[in-house]
Amino acid sequence: MIHDVAIVGAGPSGLCLARALSEQGLSVLLLERQAEAAIAEPVFDGREIALTHSSQALLERLNIWSLIEADEIAVLRDASVFSGPSPFALHINAQQAGAERLGHLVANQAIRRACYQSLQQDAATTLRCDAEIHAIRQHPDRVELALAHGDVLQARLLVAADSRFSETRRLLGIGAQLKDFGKSMLVCRMQHDKDHQQVAWEWFGYGQTLALLPLNGRQSSVVITLPPREIAQLQQLGDERFSREIEQRFAHRLGRMQLVSSRHAYPLVGVYARRVISQRCALIGDAAVGMHPVTAHGFNFGLGSVQRLSKLVLAAHARGKDLAEPALLERYQRQQRLATWPLYQATNLLVECYTSDQLPMRLLRNAGLRLAQQAQPLKRGIARHLTTQH
Repeated sequence: MIHDVAIVGAGPSGLCLARALSEQGLSVLLLERQAEAAIAEPVFDGREIALTHSSQALLERLNIWSLIEADEIAVLRDASVFSGPSPFALHINAQQAGAERLGHLVANQAIRRACYQSLQQDAATTLRCDAEIHAIRQHPDRVELALAHGDVLQARLLVAADSRFSETRRLLGIGAQLKDFGKSMLVCRMQHDKDHQQVAWEWFGYGQTLALLPLNGRQSSVVITLPPREIAQLQQLGDERFSREIEQRFAHRLGRMQLVSSRHAYPLVGVYARRVISQRCALIGDAAVGMHPVTAHGFNFGLGSVQRLSKLVLAAHARGKDLAEPALLERYQRQQRLATWPLYQATNLLVECYTSDQLPMRLLRNAGLRLAQQAQPLKRGIARHLTTQH
């Protein structure tokens, strides 16, 4: 049997693409290295996803949004950016974009669970877990996938959606530009005395970067970016000492803070694939672009790639055309580059500027925040970008 589309990676991007394609009559094979239990009941990993209005709309169309419990969705109304100890901040208000909120915050765990539940309603998608690809052979009319235990599967189009360190991308011989920021990110949930008012904080301190993502009630996701050795030291602290440490790092702006979840650490590495297509193959999600989290666009970029590729593939299917013809894949690559390359580069530049502790750069970034706060057209543009970006 030759499947229309084979997708490697049953993370949110891969699951969303399967839903987008299978509803239109295409046979989809979804391959995942993990056991199915790990997809059906994903564990809490500390990551909270900031979803734009466009991303929410796509999840609604795919019948995924309705499967997320209401108490797992938090409003992200506005955002503030601080630099160093200065009380001055750049405030981005949703109303500047004509919206009530910038978006919503949903735990990665909740999104993954809802995606899997949605897949259970999808008879056109075959999910095969514990599947490790040993080799990929590309032919003019199909792609063959040789699995580690000997099976050979076939598809007209292969899509890699298996993380920013994609093994599928490597098997296809596609290189990637890696940007190692030399830092690690620790994420957890904390309760606090003062109300966050549904405002996200990005605080570029000296020697550290802090972020606060407002959840429901007086609870937030806390993100601390430090050199790996310092992150390891924080991980070793007991819960009470850790809580007091984070409370102090946030300069007591939220009053007393208390850890209410497990802690998780991740290396900060940006990835941009040198190509997002090959013969009868395409990359989506983090396999195509792995963003630094400072602009909160990683998963939104992933959903954007799902939307772009699925639109082109479904249009070809409706016309009875080849789903992986070179012109279609080239068009996808052009659209993907245009949508992601400028912000990927701008994000890396922003991180370099706002994490430098050299005095001239401190003065420059403080002055930049002050100018941006006064420039209303710029703030409106940022707000519109945050609410709609894919």
